[in-house]
Amino acid sequence: MSRTLKIFHKLQVAHSALFRAADRRTRSQIGLSTTQLAVLFILSRTDGQPISEISKTLAMGKSSLTGLIDRMCDKGLVRRSASPTDGRVTNIYLQPLGQDALGRGREETKRFNQALLAPFSAEEQATIERFLTHLAKDADNIINGASTLLDEAGSDG
Repeated sequence: MSRTLKIFHKLQVAHSALFRAADRRTRSQIGLSTTQLAVLFILSRTDGQPISEISKTLAMGKSSLTGLIDRMCDKGLVRRSASPTDGRVTNIYLQPLGQDALGRGREETKRFNQALLAPFSAEEQATIERFLTHLAKDADNIINGASTLLDEAGSDG
């Protein structure tokens, strides 16, 4: 008799545990939450984004993100500036202190990745990467497009 792997539940538990641990680490080592660090990573790819775009990328409400950006501005990590093309829009820009924190954040993230993958062979690491890429790319179709498969399988979690 095969035991059904409750992958959805395990992913949820793993995600929560991983990000709690990472948040503790980034707060102690860099003085930033993982969400603040994520904002810096987003801005490093495209600086001067409106809060609405950052909130979409983070799947976070604009009002929650506004408070986070306020705290980041107070720390001198980012600055707000009116959009040059639309005065109603405020863009967020990295500041030199944010660049410094970003560099430390990149080092921490590199350590996280190494520690996460250390127990696995190169082949297993490739499978993990393929699985996570599949989830990120096809999550909506996996969950919402496969309703008949889900109905047939039952709700095992």
